[in-house]
Amino acid sequence: MALEDAKKQIDHAFTREDLKGPSFENVFAGAPSFLRRRYTKDLGGADIAVTGLPFDQAVTNRPGTRLGPRAIREASLLQPCDAPYGWGYDVLSEFAIADYGDMAFDYAMPSEVPGRVTEHVGGILATDTACIALGGDHSVTHGCLRAHALVHGPLSVIQIDAHTDTWADDDAARVDHGTFMYKAAKEGLVVPERSVQIGIRTDNPDPVGFNILDARAVHSQGPEAIAAQVREIVGNAPCYLTFDIDGLDPAFAPGTGTPVWGGLSSAQAAVLLRGLAGIDLKGGDVVEVSPPFDPAGITAIAGAHVATELLCLWGWTRR
Repeated sequence: MALEDAKKQIDHAFTREDLKGPSFENVFAGAPSFLRRRYTKDLGGADIAVTGLPFDQAVTNRPGTRLGPRAIREASLLQPCDAPYGWGYDVLSEFAIADYGDMAFDYAMPSEVPGRVTEHVGGILATDTACIALGGDHSVTHGCLRAHALVHGPLSVIQIDAHTDTWADDDAARVDHGTFMYKAAKEGLVVPERSVQIGIRTDNPDPVGFNILDARAVHSQGPEAIAAQVREIVGNAPCYLTFDIDGLDPAFAPGTGTPVWGGLSSAQAAVLLRGLAGIDLKGGDVVEVSPPFDPAGITAIAGAHVATELLCLWGWTRR
């Protein structure tokens, strides 16, 4: 019984002996690791690690996404006791999941951050452990893609977002949340024709070859139909999924750096992510949760659920 366990279990982020299984703690107490997984830098025996990338130098407006990883971890405490609903299996019990903590970097040297992200995420992948990252502004995905491409080769990308992030930028020294996907394509990290951007609702003259299923398509066709199209585009290719929380409408995610109306509802996003089951997901991230602009924590709750769904998607083809 969860209530019985809660009488004696606390601080599983440090005290749990196993990387598998549920964790019954009082939601309002204990150390807030992601889903009460154990904090550890030793990934021996781990299948997948969650890590934070607390960086937000490159925002158009409304900074604060450096606080996103902390907020997502805290929001995740609302859901750790039971298996994620509707998957038919318990990723928390079947796979060893660790919270690797956050990336360290010099906040006064923002130009070094993309390389630091690659080093940090690459260090996780080097232990034969998969990685789900909590951002941070969307520029951190550039370093994640570099790390994954070094291991898996060029990737198909599923990007859920209000923006394509393919504005032209050939200055390698710039760190920008709106140009990283352009750079990823130019660097050969991604395969645009096997990639898809979902929920887009801002204009961009050059999508650099990415397939786009915009927000209107999701609303008119429904998330199940969109998921089917995405699976067809991606096929069996190694895939990375990046979820910018502003892919959701501001009514469902007010705490983000660049909110745009007309976006997905959290219900649509949940159905869409579940509909992607079977893709060869190698890794992913959820980014741009900015807690200062959402005192109710709605955005962080959405981010925590997205990260949980990414864990479930990763585990689906590995059971």
